[in-house]
Amino acid sequence: MSIFVTISSFIIPGIMLFIVIYGVAKKRNVYDDFVEGATGGLKTVIKVMPTLIGLMVAVGVLRESGFMEFLGQQVGKVTDQIGFPGELMPVTIVKIFSSSAATGMVLDIFKSYGPDSYLGKVTSLMMSCTETVFYTMSVYYLTAKVTKTRWTLPGALLATLAGTIASVMLANVI
Repeated sequence: MSIFVTISSFIIPGIMLFIVIYGVAKKRNVYDDFVEGATGGLKTVIKVMPTLIGLMVAVGVLRESGFMEFLGQQVGKVTDQIGFPGELMPVTIVKIFSSSAATGMVLDIFKSYGPDSYLGKVTSLMMSCTETVFYTMSVYYLTAKVTKTRWTLPGALLATLAGTIASVMLANVI
């Protein structure tokens, strides 16, 4: 096992060294290229920041208002019958917007029910099988200046539904 730890300790520095050596071999000014790339990255962060702040504030307001728990209870009356616990509905909805906010909710579920409970297993699988749809779309489409998203949102929501269904099915097997 210690060989893997040793190898993994050298992977990132090795990649960085390879990039520098490759750049020097191609007669590039590696430092100037790095600074130019970092400047472009910072500009991207500044462009995307208002959208990210808006998403985080909206999710925080919904979570703290108690609306998500209310929604979970109401929808849970239907979803409990098909095997999806209503307690997980708020996590499912919040995950579509913000992974970090959903992680906080997952920790609450772990504290209440335990990580090895059925709810804990479904939640863990669901967090791995779904994506933060709106966050990802806003970051990538704002950066690339894409205005016609076509089927991205319906496709991403369908993939989230498939990941959620797979999570429930896998948790029943485990």
